[in-house]
Amino acid sequence: MSLFLPPFGFVTLAVLALFWPRFRLRLIGVSLIGLVMLAMPVVADRLQIRLEENLPRTPPASAPPAAIIVLGAEIRRTSDNDGHVVGRLSLERLLTAAHLQRSTGLPVLISGGTMQPSQPAIGAVMADTMEHDFAIPVRWRELRSRDTWENALFSAEILRKEGITSVYVVTHAWHMRRTLLAFQQTGLTVTAAPIPPDKRDGAILDDFIPRASTWMVSYYALHEWIGYAWYTFR
Repeated sequence: MSLFLPPFGFVTLAVLALFWPRFRLRLIGVSLIGLVMLAMPVVADRLQIRLEENLPRTPPASAPPAAIIVLGAEIRRTSDNDGHVVGRLSLERLLTAAHLQRSTGLPVLISGGTMQPSQPAIGAVMADTMEHDFAIPVRWRELRSRDTWENALFSAEILRKEGITSVYVVTHAWHMRRTLLAFQQTGLTVTAAPIPPDKRDGAILDDFIPRASTWMVSYYALHEWIGYAWYTFR
């Protein structure tokens, strides 16, 4: 799938253009323009800002949250005894969830299944980190989900058995809009508790200069917009 998602999708398009002599120059030109634009912070930031706006961060007075759901992100394999540790995105979510748990005292559910046969469930590694490194107990571990839609479905299934119908959900701000759409089908009342997004003070000249690191920002944003569109019609 990543071969066709921007920004690398433009590389794929340029390669395919080699087999279409009639449109070769046009497609290669589109690919180069797309790669340059998605490498510009001013473009990537605008893609993310729209995802992060107007999230429901205030708990409803009539249904205050009774649990915290933390969505899994990624883990990475280490060279120490074939172990696995949380990746940067997962660690950021755990840090935000830890602050929220200490301020509210609510029980925690961590959701994330196995992405590859050789790896443990993401939720299991994150839960171990939460308990051992943050000293916060994890009451529930949801280890079956493979995507955000299943995060919502299986987490709600666990919490409904406990009589819980209102929750905080912790994930990145740019991931939250698609997450809320996934939770709509579960019947849970969701209050967004996102990782605080980067502060942006408006575009400056430097934001128009392409940089390789910005491609990752654009990738996450476009992945979310495509996923949001898919969930809308699912």
